[in-house]
Amino acid sequence: MKLVVLTYGTEGDTRPLIALSHGLRAAGHDVHLLGEARTLGLAHALSIPATGLSGDVRDLFARWGTAGASSTAKALAKLTNDNCASWMRQTLDVARGCDAIITSGLTGFVGMSVAESLNVPVIGAGMIPLTPSREFPSPFVPFSRVPGWLNKPSLVISNQLFWFAFKKALNQARAAVLRLPPRTHLWVDEPMLYGMSPTILPRPRDWPASAYLCGQWVPPQRDGYMPPPALSTFLAKAPAPIYMGFGSMTGMDMPKIVDAAIQALDGRPAIFSRGWQGLDEAGLPKNIFCIDHVPHEWLFPQVAAVIHHGGSGTTHSALRAGKPAIVMPFVGDQHFWAGRLQRLGVAPAPVSPAKPDATALARAIRFVERESVVARAAELGKQMQAEDGVANAVCVLERLLKRR
Repeated sequence: MKLVVLTYGTEGDTRPLIALSHGLRAAGHDVHLLGEARTLGLAHALSIPATGLSGDVRDLFARWGTAGASSTAKALAKLTNDNCASWMRQTLDVARGCDAIITSGLTGFVGMSVAESLNVPVIGAGMIPLTPSREFPSPFVPFSRVPGWLNKPSLVISNQLFWFAFKKALNQARAAVLRLPPRTHLWVDEPMLYGMSPTILPRPRDWPASAYLCGQWVPPQRDGYMPPPALSTFLAKAPAPIYMGFGSMTGMDMPKIVDAAIQALDGRPAIFSRGWQGLDEAGLPKNIFCIDHVPHEWLFPQVAAVIHHGGSGTTHSALRAGKPAIVMPFVGDQHFWAGRLQRLGVAPAPVSPAKPDATALARAIRFVERESVVARAAELGKQMQAEDGVANAVCVLERLLKRR
């Protein structure tokens, strides 16, 4: 089958779709991936045909990251609306003659509209639970603020808010690019594949049959990856270091976070990832080693614990490696994943990145060093490693498209 896979966002948004695309190609399907141009390096390395979409999400985070979560969300909505017609044209050009479109994230409604225009099946994909359930609230609302009886309504409302944010630009693009009538309501009946682990989020009992929880979508490790020699030397020393990295997050007071972390580590070895925010390394003690991007699948098994922002991808990769975590959530669904890890007993209460506190971080580090916590994380990691999310997703997709 000829399949188009569509997504847009940061590296963490794109990598799972690269993993799914690779799995589909290994199963004999013709796949073309569209995503944010600077996140497609792994796709190119795996020989997956890929096209960069218009827009620059890294520039957006650099310009808006200091303005707070609400402003960043508005900026993402503006980027999506400004590029909606362009994404639609680019997708249409690639998708002519395809058998189905798999669409995700900010490009979700674009993919559904193009599929409607071409009269081909469309399947949603996601790494954040959007299908309403009574078992948890919207991932975009801090779970501690939602009484249980509002769980399902909160998901319905957040989905509607997304729709209202994109509806006007989407309908304008549908008319101009696809010659389609305006869409008046959300799509609700299309199948939805989730690249999330049932170890972290068990499948809700009240989800419809059209929602599939597949397991994490993990890209294959590239043969011959060679880390910087200095990193290998640092990792060879005992004890294993603690990792700290916040990926694409920007806008935090990084010097304050680093200062609090240095105090909390109290001489323990640690690896700090520079991420998109960057890092002033002047004056860092010798127990700290700084890195640029290193594949999580390679690095995390070699560290003692992971301090991270709570994105779905990093949350899954850290626990899959069998490591406890300290989550410092910034925006969006990150509080949700922090809560899931805390409930599983592999993370303490979240630590605020807005007001980094050395005492709170030190307490969190002592928590992840407990033998019972380390053992629990290792146990859950083995459970996740037995899951094959990509194979499950490929199987579901083939079954769905054969049926259609």
